[in-house]
Amino acid sequence: MSSSRYSSSASGGAHVTITKLESGSKSHSVSDLTSKFERLSSTSDPTSKSDPYKTRNTLPRTNSISKLSYKSEDLPSRTSNTSSRVSKTQVSGGRGSQEITLDFSADRRKGSPVRDRMSRSSSVDRENDSPSAVTRLTNHGTPPSSGANSRRSSIGGSSAEGLVGLRNLGNTCFMNSILQCLSHTKQLADYCMNDSYIFDLKDSNSSMKGALMKAFANLIKQMWKGSSDAVSPSAFKAQIQKFAPRFVGYNQQDSQEFLRFLLEGLHDDINKVQVKPKPSYSDDEEIEKLSDEQKARHAWNKYLLRDNSQITDLFVGQLKSVLQCTHCQHCSVTFDPFWDLSLPIPKKSSVDVRDCLRDFVEEEVLDGDEKPTCSRCKARRKCTKRFFLQRLPKILVLHLKRFSGMRYRQKLSTTVNFPQAKLNLQEFTCPESRGSAPATYDLYAVSNHSGTTFGGHYTAYCKYPTSSDWHCFNDSRVSSISSSSVISSEAYVLFYELRDKSRL
Repeated sequence: MSSSRYSSSASGGAHVTITKLESGSKSHSVSDLTSKFERLSSTSDPTSKSDPYKTRNTLPRTNSISKLSYKSEDLPSRTSNTSSRVSKTQVSGGRGSQEITLDFSADRRKGSPVRDRMSRSSSVDRENDSPSAVTRLTNHGTPPSSGANSRRSSIGGSSAEGLVGLRNLGNTCFMNSILQCLSHTKQLADYCMNDSYIFDLKDSNSSMKGALMKAFANLIKQMWKGSSDAVSPSAFKAQIQKFAPRFVGYNQQDSQEFLRFLLEGLHDDINKVQVKPKPSYSDDEEIEKLSDEQKARHAWNKYLLRDNSQITDLFVGQLKSVLQCTHCQHCSVTFDPFWDLSLPIPKKSSVDVRDCLRDFVEEEVLDGDEKPTCSRCKARRKCTKRFFLQRLPKILVLHLKRFSGMRYRQKLSTTVNFPQAKLNLQEFTCPESRGSAPATYDLYAVSNHSGTTFGGHYTAYCKYPTSSDWHCFNDSRVSSISSSSVISSEAYVLFYELRDKSRL
């Protein structure tokens, strides 16, 4: 048996309540309710002879309930004996409001809640599996940006900013994975959220004229302030592919390569250096007389004269390279910036990320075609080379080199263990400056790759900034995971944050 209740305010406003109760039949369909709703709507304002919804803050007539789409399985089964479920939509109208209340019984599939989400258009995104009991429609048919605190999160049923998925636009999981990791890079997210980037854009003379940074910041804001469970990164993709045409289209790409291009593009947009000095080598002889520490500072200051931005402040470190001639024993020391460290994976059964770092800094012999020219011998000589970490970045990105080969790339599926807290890098820093600066890092995000080189998928594991709980971001889906699940053979790019002195 079904019953329907309709009411209309007579005070010039438009207040309509439609209630549908089901106890086992579909005697009143949505179209039945639509016709009755429209008859009441058309007479809700006796002073209006044409369109009762003419004011600016009014829902147009084309937004009537007949334009709201439903899944067929969302309607209750004819034989369902389950209890009713109420879904309400409140929209502004005329000088009053309209409230539509639809009472559906539970889905006939056991254990599956009714997805009674309402949308103006039949092209509503169904990719997001998170049910929503209430959807509020505005003039433009999109949820208003009322802040994430007003949104019930799909994670544990509690409100949580930032736990927002990214829709896959077609093989864009590599992009979504990196965007989630950067979204959980707190200092970068804050830079976007508090609009600090706008000041750095004012004199931007980059090739993108600030468009990439704006698109990135807007996406971060949607992910941390929006009311949706998943957002589309299409506007951002339109800008990144202008900066790096290799991302045009929908081919699968490498997440670490995407990260490098993205950071470079963001840096270009907000680089504080407007006029870059020309390279000068006139003072090379004087520099050779400096100590290694002085050389390092000189090299870093010289780098900042050309590249100085929030991105370099967060992500860029400095490597010390020591090249020694085996013939005359002369040592040549250079200092170069790095944005991430690509680490080889040792071929052994048990691997720790510190083993990968040791392989990276380990002394290697340059001989044969690799022989460099000794600055003292003025000839190509057999040399040894090794690295040290001279300056540690605030955000350390470690890239595990799982893919090898050129034409036929192979993937290493070795599980690399890595600490989630207190990764100490003192042993990899320069001996003369060891212990003079913090070198302890905490993990906060991982970009994962599953599958093979010819068919894989990217996800992200990110630690929530306030609760320190871990979540899996699989395109538009977000789920809670245990900290023990973070370490796996799929870990590809690791994101670490440097601890300050107060936390050591």
